[in-house]
Amino acid sequence: MPPQNLQLKVGSPIILLRNLNPPRLCNGTRLVIKTLMKNVIEAIILNGKFQGQNVLLPRIPTIPTDVPIEFKRTQFPIRLAFAMTINKSQGQTLSVCGLDLETPCFSHGQLYVACSRVGKPSSLFVLAKDGLTKNIVHSIALRD
Repeated sequence: MPPQNLQLKVGSPIILLRNLNPPRLCNGTRLVIKTLMKNVIEAIILNGKFQGQNVLLPRIPTIPTDVPIEFKRTQFPIRLAFAMTINKSQGQTLSVCGLDLETPCFSHGQLYVACSRVGKPSSLFVLAKDGLTKNIVHSIALRD
C-alpha cells in the first residue's frame, strides 16, 4: 500500500509499487518525476530496457483489505526512492550506492545483493559500526 500522504517535487526519484503496464511499468521500476498534475504524473524511466522513456502514471483505485471497514481511495502507486530496502534493490543497477549496515543483514545472500548493485567498488559507500557487519551464510554454502 502506498503512503497516505506523498510530498512530491519535480526531479524526485520514485519507485513503482505495482505492475501497471508490464514489461515497461512493473513493480520496482525506478523513475524520476518530470511533471506533476492532479491525476497524472509524467515521469522518466531510470532503469532497464526502457530507460529514458517518458511515461504517464495515473491515480488508481486502491481497496485496502487489512482494515475492518471497506472503502476505496484513488492514489498513485509510487513511493519516494531516495532510499530503498535491499530486497527492493535486487535486480536493479545503481550508479552509486550507500549501505547502512548499522543494523546487520538478516538473511542469507542479502549482503552480497546489497554490495553487487554497483559496477565498481568506488561507487559503493558503506556505513558499519567499527567497519564490521554480520554476514548470514547457510552452513551448506561453506562445505566443500
